[in-house]
Amino acid sequence: MKPDDEVCLCFHVTRRKVAQYIRVEKPGIASQLSECFGAGTGCGWCRPYLERIFENERSGTPAEAFDDLALPDAIEYVKSRSIYRTNRHTPASDA
Repeated sequence: MKPDDEVCLCFHVTRRKVAQYIRVEKPGIASQLSECFGAGTGCGWCRPYLERIFENERSGTPAEAFDDLALPDAIEYVKSRSIYRTNRHTPASDA
């Protein structure tokens, strides 16, 4: 995932915006990233990724090493979110 790829697809929040928010605002916990343009408050898909970004930024790891965090590329990310949303809104069972 590149810096200008969207992490929060619901509110179009990029990885760069989240990282900058963490550096400037210094949130104490990952859930405070919701104050960054609403990141993580839509469908919920991006929350685990936001937590990874939060931990990475707080650890002081250089930005160049960020791509090693096993974040998917933008195309894979969008496809996986589509599957997540489809399954999330479908009842598991009618029984």
